[in-house]
Amino acid sequence: QVQLVESGGGLVQPGGSLRLSCLASGFTFSTAVMRWYRQAPGKERELVAAISTTGATTTYSDSVRGRFTISRDNAKNTVNLQMNSLKPEDTAVYYCKWVARDYWGQGTQVTVSS
Repeated sequence: QVQLVESGGGLVQPGGSLRLSCLASGFTFSTAVMRWYRQAPGKERELVAAISTTGATTTYSDSVRGRFTISRDNAKNTVNLQMNSLKPEDTAVYYCKWVARDYWGQGTQVTVSS
C-alpha cells in the first residue's frame, strides 16, 4: 500500500534552514508527480511546492518562492524540501503527497522561533 514517511523537521531560529525528506513506497515513484503541503495551527492545508516526475519542472507558492527548493531522487524514492531563510510564519506540519492518491502521511513538524 502507499506509504509516505516525512522526516527532518524540528525547531529552528528565524533565518535558519532545514531539509525535509519524504520516503515513498507502495507505488512507482519515478512516474509520480509529488507535492509538499503544510498546515499551520488553525489554518487550512496549503500547497507549498510541486515537482514533476523527472524533476525538470518545479513550482512554488508565492510565500516560499526563492527560499524553498523541492527536489527528488528517483533511485531512492525520496522527495526533499530544502528550506532556507525560515520565518516564524513557516511554522507548520509539513506533508508530502502523491497527486494521484488522497493519502497523507503523518507529517513532520517545523517550528521557527527564537
